[in-house]
Amino acid sequence: MGNRLYVGNLAYSVTDESLHQHFAACGTVTSAKVMIDRDSGRSKGFGFVEMGSDQQAQAAIRELHGRSVDGRALVVNEARPREPQGGGGYGRARYR
Repeated sequence: MGNRLYVGNLAYSVTDESLHQHFAACGTVTSAKVMIDRDSGRSKGFGFVEMGSDQQAQAAIRELHGRSVDGRALVVNEARPREPQGGGGYGRARYR
């Protein structure tokens, strides 16, 4: 297990700092980032937290998964690497 956590179902009012504070009770937080929509500037409703160790990450999952923050039940689990994106459609294929 890694020490990077996915945190979902965040209220739009949650900031990087408040996310950091919630997880600090479970151990050392090395980073806490709420993902922001670049067009609207609003939270996307999820973020990532990196804990100081695997044990602290496990403790955070046990303590915070399902806990209500600003009226919403948090979803906390191990962050998984991004799936590779498919090749893109670069126009039409040319057949002769």
